[in-house]
Amino acid sequence: MKCESFESSNLLDDDTCIANNFYVWLLQVVALLGILALALWLILRPRSPKYTIVDFSIPQSSLVKDGQNGTILYNLEIENPNEDSSIYYDDILFAFYFGQDTVGERTIPSFHQGIGKTRQVIDRVDVNPRVWKSLLNAISNATADVKVGLLTKFRYKTLGKKSKHHKLELEGQLKVGSDGKISGKKKKIKLHHASKKWRRYKA
Repeated sequence: MKCESFESSNLLDDDTCIANNFYVWLLQVVALLGILALALWLILRPRSPKYTIVDFSIPQSSLVKDGQNGTILYNLEIENPNEDSSIYYDDILFAFYFGQDTVGERTIPSFHQGIGKTRQVIDRVDVNPRVWKSLLNAISNATADVKVGLLTKFRYKTLGKKSKHHKLELEGQLKVGSDGKISGKKKKIKLHHASKKWRRYKA
């Protein structure tokens, strides 16, 4: 906005024009700072960690007919996709389910994961004997659908400052073939945010 001065204009008109120009300039500065703040927030905003089951199997020794005990071997990959934030995890509860029954569960102790790092958790779970027979029958018929649940809390550390705790509840589903391994083309199963239905079922 440009002020033009004429001999007939009085000082009040000039002052009003200058004030208007100042407010327009101030609004432009505030808008620019807002855009810069939004861009910086989008750049530094941390992304949630990623969990993927990269291997799952039930040993052939457990698949013996009429066997009383079963074991699940698994490899869980935990990825921090952030290039500017590390992650501090609380204990992670990791469990397998068949139908409405808990097959077995593990607690992964709390740990710190560096920027852009990936951790492999290779472990085993002893199957609940009360569930094993029905699960074994389903595996023998290649009809076993095993659900996976994961629950934890974590904090980001960005530019030396820790965030508040974030709750994470994930789920996944595995189709287990008669060989005790994941069936189908997808051999790696990414866990995703748990649905409300899953949360009610877990509760």
